[in-house]
Amino acid sequence: LDIIVTIVNLNDNSPVFKQTNLTETVPEDTKVNATIIPREDLSATDADLDTIYYELTTEAPDTGGYFAIKGVNNPEIYLQKALDYEKIKFTTLLLYARDRPVNSADTTHTATATISIFIEQADMKPPWFLPCTFINTDNSICISSPYSGRVNISEKSTVPLTLEPGPIYAIDPDYTLNEKILYSIVGGDTDKVFSIDTDTGNLTMNKAATSPETFQLQVMASQVNDIQKYSIAFVEIKVINKSDHAPYFESSIYRGTVSVGLAPGSLVLDADVPSKPLMIVAADDDFTDV
Repeated sequence: LDIIVTIVNLNDNSPVFKQTNLTETVPEDTKVNATIIPREDLSATDADLDTIYYELTTEAPDTGGYFAIKGVNNPEIYLQKALDYEKIKFTTLLLYARDRPVNSADTTHTATATISIFIEQADMKPPWFLPCTFINTDNSICISSPYSGRVNISEKSTVPLTLEPGPIYAIDPDYTLNEKILYSIVGGDTDKVFSIDTDTGNLTMNKAATSPETFQLQVMASQVNDIQKYSIAFVEIKVINKSDHAPYFESSIYRGTVSVGLAPGSLVLDADVPSKPLMIVAADDDFTDV
């Protein structure tokens, strides 16, 4: 009598990850669809030789959608959408390995691997001139206003020029990298009247301006490690006649009178000469013929 005994494999083992805790650093400028962690580092084994089904979830809030796996049976993690260091600097992913499909009615064993991902800021943005104003909600674009200043005709300033709304200054908005910025004048100074300090951005004069004109300088701020990352600011310098005197009021006190119930726009009368409107008069000794 021949007796054939078939041993039926009982599903009594859980999948096993080679590593249950992984840490990965991902550059901010990683291309979409690039592999973040390869399949061989994430695949689980099962002593029962069952097909393993994978699922990836995001444990940290509001950082879903950046990372995904290639398929239900392929745990390779890839980048699903472009990273932005200002939005996401760190996230924790949970990778599940099951020996039955999700929602299966059969007994299912599960293993979990925790994956910590740190985002590394990349050199992606050109310099920003300060002060600047953000023009979008995620603060990724900041636009500066033109700088302006004045110099006296036929007079060479021996100190850096005072500008509004402040001195020429630019930063690297990729602030964890903080690449060094260099300054240069790239337009608007055909007579070489001005110079700019390449390191500080201080604007100085090489010689006096000899005519009342307005210079429209173009100043470039570029990263020393990559000149293709640059920004241009406009600097308006007006050449004016020198002012030796401050303006002043002809009287230290002016007194006027109004009647109750006067309509808006009515004249205020001079309290000393009620028949005349009140006049506020200022003078400047630099303009004696006015």
